[in-house]
Amino acid sequence: MSLVSKTFELYGKTYTLEAGELAKQATGATLVKQGDTTALVTVVVSKERKNYDFFPLTVDFNEKLYAAGRIPGGYLKREGRPTEKATLTARMIDRPIRPSFPEGFRNEVQIVATSLVADQVNPIDVICTMGASLALTLGGVPFEGPLACVRIGRDKETGAFIVNPTYEERENSDLDLELAGTRDFISMVEAGAEEVTEDDMLAAMQFGQEAIGAFCDAQLAFVEEWERVNGPIVPKEYILDEPVPEVEERIFAHYDEMYAALSDADKLSRIAHVEELKERIRAEFTEEEQLMWEREIPVNLKKLEKKAMRKMVIETGERADGRRPDEIRPLHIVPGYLPRVHGSGLFQRGQTQVLSVLSLGMLSEGQRLDTIEPVEGKRYMHQYNFPPYCTGEVGRMGSPKRREIGHGALAERALLPVIPSEDEFPYAIRVVSEIMESNGSSSMASTCGSTLALMDAGVPIKAPVSGIAMGLIKEGDDVVILSDIQGLEDFLGDMDFKVCGTWKGITALQMDNKAKGLSVDILARALKQAHEGRAFILSAMLEKLPEPRAELRDTAPRIETIHIPVDKIRDVIGSGGKVVRGIQEETGANIDIQEDGTIHIAAVEGKAGEAAKAMILGIVK
Repeated sequence: MSLVSKTFELYGKTYTLEAGELAKQATGATLVKQGDTTALVTVVVSKERKNYDFFPLTVDFNEKLYAAGRIPGGYLKREGRPTEKATLTARMIDRPIRPSFPEGFRNEVQIVATSLVADQVNPIDVICTMGASLALTLGGVPFEGPLACVRIGRDKETGAFIVNPTYEERENSDLDLELAGTRDFISMVEAGAEEVTEDDMLAAMQFGQEAIGAFCDAQLAFVEEWERVNGPIVPKEYILDEPVPEVEERIFAHYDEMYAALSDADKLSRIAHVEELKERIRAEFTEEEQLMWEREIPVNLKKLEKKAMRKMVIETGERADGRRPDEIRPLHIVPGYLPRVHGSGLFQRGQTQVLSVLSLGMLSEGQRLDTIEPVEGKRYMHQYNFPPYCTGEVGRMGSPKRREIGHGALAERALLPVIPSEDEFPYAIRVVSEIMESNGSSSMASTCGSTLALMDAGVPIKAPVSGIAMGLIKEGDDVVILSDIQGLEDFLGDMDFKVCGTWKGITALQMDNKAKGLSVDILARALKQAHEGRAFILSAMLEKLPEPRAELRDTAPRIETIHIPVDKIRDVIGSGGKVVRGIQEETGANIDIQEDGTIHIAAVEGKAGEAAKAMILGIVK
């Protein structure tokens, strides 16, 4: 195996693909670069086939701080659990790769992307999907490739789209759109935006699809060079789960019963009816047959449920809970749900219920980030918790899972464009969304609940934000777009398309798509229907709380900002911090001193803040 390296330029950026030198015992391995930013992406496929009724794929992003020339903080001085950014990058690789494998693939697949160089100019995340795609191709693994992921920005001044913008270019962009797929098929979309219109978002997605095609062509050119140097890539043979007609026929004989079991608006009742039917169907197979077809039986039971749900929507235009395709579930909205906390909001849509709770603090209480990106921290934090009781289940409580981190990041992205600047509102803001009950679209409910919490706290947000999750059922030429999908429609449907925004435009967007041939026309219809749903929900929210409250809660700290000459900072701090500690102990106020002479004084009681301010000004004078 000889080293093959190919450098190419696309959309004003330089990229390099390499293979044949590193990690040669992996099924496939690729080194991928944008500028000097470098990632190694490896793929290993197990030799044995697993006895599962699902595809066992694992994707990890190894964020190494040496890539940015940094030493990890803490006592251990080595990387610990993945950062939030590393988890989101792993999800970004996973989402387009997972649906590209053939039906019935049961060998274990592990994809590991490792950051080797982070040049502080070019982000490392999106190029890893291209690396994974090429590693799968070189390893002879069957999948619908090549695949690529691109980030699309838009220059605020010129309106020109930018492919894979640098960190500096992203600073001057009102759009941060990541999308992945093949030359002809978008399977994943993630976006943050500063109130971008639906038409502009569609135009960016079309442009991004063309860019994906260019990166797919670059991979094909590399493969051609690889085969010239190292010989043809030999596709590996993997045994796939094949349909067993007898099992399918016996299970699908219960189609009418499954159709009836699904026709129940209550989630737990519906699940109970469906599970009862599945158990009765299983009981019709002998013990010997259940052992022989232990994979085929659950797979076909899932197919039966999927077909019944989809046929119900396509043929009758009515969903399992009796709603029309564009109908929103009943809403229950309570701003200020909790006493004493700085802000709270209860938002319920059908059987999805979220309680968002807000806390305000000094700017110094914002989150510090120890990552390979040129970002030191953030003052607005949104976290999402999904305890097992919210779905009526027993489960382990522990650190947040990837899904929770992803949903929290989506809601944070949706609200970040409307958060006031530090100068307007010098607070660190933390919002926690507790999912109390879930039946689909809990991330969008958390966005709505958090908007209520921000307004209840008196945070002067630029505009209120609402969110909605859209679904799709596509059978041939028959297409039905669903508003406000429930869990069943997410699990068995073709698309999960989440859209957040203000009256003016979109602030965040996320899509996972399983339907091949998803046209721009269908996406335009989905965005239009989502706009109508968002407006309906936002109107209901503003009926309960029309605007942010004029005053902070009594329990919230009042922060006053003063400025002193830089040469007086030392006098206010004192030797070893003795002076400023004394002021805080005497008055009960918290004091945060910046290098430019800006001082933030926080106190729940006004008298404490005024006393601290007077003492500081006395020292300065």
